[in-house]
Amino acid sequence: MQIKFRNYTNIAGITEDYFKVRAFLVKLGYSEYTYARWDWMATHGWLDKSSIGKIGIWENNNEIVGLATFDCHMGETFCLTLPEFTDLKKEIVEYSKNKLSYNCNFGVIIPDTDVLFQDIASKSGLIATDRKENDAVFYLEKTSTEYKLPEGFYVTSMKDTFDLYQYRRVLWKGFNHELNGEGEFTFSSEAEEEAKQEMIRPNVDLNLKVAVAAPDGNFVSYCGMWYDPKAGYAVIEPVATDPDYRKMGLGKAAVLEGISRVGKLGAKLAVVGSSQQFYYSIGLRPYTTATVWKMK
Repeated sequence: MQIKFRNYTNIAGITEDYFKVRAFLVKLGYSEYTYARWDWMATHGWLDKSSIGKIGIWENNNEIVGLATFDCHMGETFCLTLPEFTDLKKEIVEYSKNKLSYNCNFGVIIPDTDVLFQDIASKSGLIATDRKENDAVFYLEKTSTEYKLPEGFYVTSMKDTFDLYQYRRVLWKGFNHELNGEGEFTFSSEAEEEAKQEMIRPNVDLNLKVAVAAPDGNFVSYCGMWYDPKAGYAVIEPVATDPDYRKMGLGKAAVLEGISRVGKLGAKLAVVGSSQQFYYSIGLRPYTTATVWKMK
């Protein structure tokens, strides 16, 4: 076999390389960097578009078998291979150190169960830090997705109520931008175009973009769900609730409704990149941990 290295295209958005990387991540199955994380990044407004051409790709017979990527911004890297190509990880780590650092800062996210990868990182001059990435999981065959909504509140989706203003509004409020002093929500034509790119693209099922609406029609909680049957699991991302409507069970309703919908499509697992008590309280369980390794 002859492994060939190349860089990802320097063109952002939905490209042939986008599809090739996604197919690799789906084939890989569950990992510390999911197919949904790639989908989320590819059209996200926060993506450092000037750096995507530095993403590294290793191919065998024109099929991706190894990947070095970041998540929106360089500085911390995910080094991934198909199981039969783990011997590439040393090369992938060295490439990442040289090409994917940012302002002399560099880190690699390594699953805590991957001793082989830890050995490679250690020999490359990296050490574990106290920074963790945590995933929690919902087992659909073990846990109920039942929920109750307060009177007048109702569930909708971006398929039923395609409203980019409401989508961006609930995320802005739900991620505490106003509480943190970043100003009230505004919706420019530029913001609308960014939201459209996030929402209208391949591999998005608008019926899985679930919102809870208040009696006045405003979205007050939101849960984005991702599901690809070839990957074998669903992903929960993002989840947000307007601060004025918290402690009412609305976030729980949005998430459990989303999980119920992917369950009807065949999902047995739904994963979220979080260890927040909120998720444990609605039925998710601790699943995996990964550690950020940095240069000594």
